[in-house]
Amino acid sequence: MKPQTHRYKEIAREQMTDRRARGFLDLLKALAGKRKAAYDDFPDPDAAREYSRAIRAAAVAHLPQLLEQFEKSATRAGAKVYWAADAEDANAYIVRLAKERNISYVIKGKSMVTEESGLNEALAAEGVQPYESDLGEFIIQLLERPPFHIVGPAINIDPQEISDIFIEKGVMSDATTDPVELGYAARCYLREKFHHLEMGITGINMAVAETGTIINVENEGNIRFCKSSPDIQVSIMSLEKVVPTMKEALFMLRTLCRSATGQKLGAYVSMDTGPKKQEEIDGPSELHIVILDNGRSTIYEDATYREVLQCIRCGACLGNCPIYGKIGGYSYGWAYSGPMGQALTPLLLGLDRTKDLYYSCTLCRTCRDVCPAGLHHPRLLRRHRQKQREKDTVFHGSGLNVREEIGLRGFALAAATPTLWRSAIRAARLAINRKSNGGIVREVLGKSEGWLASRDLPCIGSPTFNEWFRKNRS
Repeated sequence: MKPQTHRYKEIAREQMTDRRARGFLDLLKALAGKRKAAYDDFPDPDAAREYSRAIRAAAVAHLPQLLEQFEKSATRAGAKVYWAADAEDANAYIVRLAKERNISYVIKGKSMVTEESGLNEALAAEGVQPYESDLGEFIIQLLERPPFHIVGPAINIDPQEISDIFIEKGVMSDATTDPVELGYAARCYLREKFHHLEMGITGINMAVAETGTIINVENEGNIRFCKSSPDIQVSIMSLEKVVPTMKEALFMLRTLCRSATGQKLGAYVSMDTGPKKQEEIDGPSELHIVILDNGRSTIYEDATYREVLQCIRCGACLGNCPIYGKIGGYSYGWAYSGPMGQALTPLLLGLDRTKDLYYSCTLCRTCRDVCPAGLHHPRLLRRHRQKQREKDTVFHGSGLNVREEIGLRGFALAAATPTLWRSAIRAARLAINRKSNGGIVREVLGKSEGWLASRDLPCIGSPTFNEWFRKNRS
C-alpha cells in the first residue's frame, strides 16, 4: 500500500463534503455507546480496563524475552518461524514460498500488517493473485481503496457502488443493492476459491509466548476457512502482538472484542498451536509464522515511544476522536488511521513525511481515556512535534521553517517574561479591536495555515477580566 500521508489536508477537505461518509461517521458514535455498555458487563469496568493496560505494558516491557519464548514454543509445536527485518523481507519470504509450491493464488484473512507491508501488491507483481476474504476488505480490494475504518474497512461505501464493481469484476451477473444479496454473491464467489485453495494467509491478533499459540478473532468465519482449507498456512504479525500466558490472552480477548465492536466476544475465535497433528482432519500441514519488525525495534529502543507498541488495534480511539469523526479514514493516507495512526505512522514512515498527522490533533485526551492498552496518545503526539523541531535523525525530523521557528521562540520569550507578556497582550488587544469585525490575524499575516486558515480572532469585549475584577473585587 503506497502511503499518501502527504495528501492529508487535501483528502480531509474532500471527505468533509462527503455526506455519505459523514453519515457513517455519525454511526460510530452509537458504537461508542455499545462499547461502554459491553464494558459495564464487567463487575468493575475501570479495574478491567486497568488490568488490560497492565498486561500490555508488562508484555512490551519484556518483549525481547517473550518473543524468544514464543519462537521456541511455536517451533516445538511444529510451526516454522521467520523473522522479517522489514516489509520487503516479509513479502519476499511469502512470495518465495508461494512460487516454490507453484501456487497461483492465495486467500487472505483481514490483516492490517499486510496492508502496511503491501503484501497484495508484492504477490500480484510475481503472478500470485491475492483474494481478500473479509467482506469489507474484499470490496475495497476490488475498488483499489485503502480501509476507511480499522474494523469496518468498507462501511462508507454505497451498495450501488458495490453492485457496480461486483458486476464489473465478475462477482455476480445481476444488479442488486440488497446488502444480504451482495454479501451472498461475495460468499459464493469466494467459496469456489476456497475449494481449491492451497495456501492461506492471515494476520494474528495475539501470540501466546508460553504455548506458541496464535489467536484470531472475527465475525464472518473467513479466517477459519483460510486456516482449515489449504495445506499451507502463513500467519504474519508485527512483533508487539505477543502476550506472556494463555490466561492473559483470554482476558485481552474480552477487552479487544468489547473495545472493537461492543461485543463480549467475537463470533469466531481461532487458536492454533502448530500445524495439524497426525490424527487431526482439518488444518494445514505447514504453518509458517512471519514476525515482522519493520522499524519496531527502533521504536522499542526509545523509552518514550516504546509505549506505542502496546496498541492492540481495536479501533476504540477512532470512534471517540473528534478529528476522525469529521474526516474519516482515507485522510490519514495509509493502513492506520485515527489517533493510533497518528501515533504509529510517523514512527514507521518518518516524521518528515507525516507532519500533518501529528499536528492535526486537539490533544483532548478522549483517545487516552478509552484506550484499553494504555496508550497516552497526546503525549506521544507532543513528542512527535518536539522531535520534528529538533530534526531528530532516528525518526527523520526535518525541523520547522523560519516563520514557525521565530513564532515559537517569540512566544516562549513572552511566556517566560511577565512584563513582556502583559505588554504583548495589551498590544494584541488594541490591534484586534482596531477592526470592528475582527480578522486582524489574516490582515497582518496574510495567508495562514492550520486553525487560522478558516478562522480568525474576533474583537475582544470590554471590560477585560482584570478590569472587571479590580472594579468588583470588594
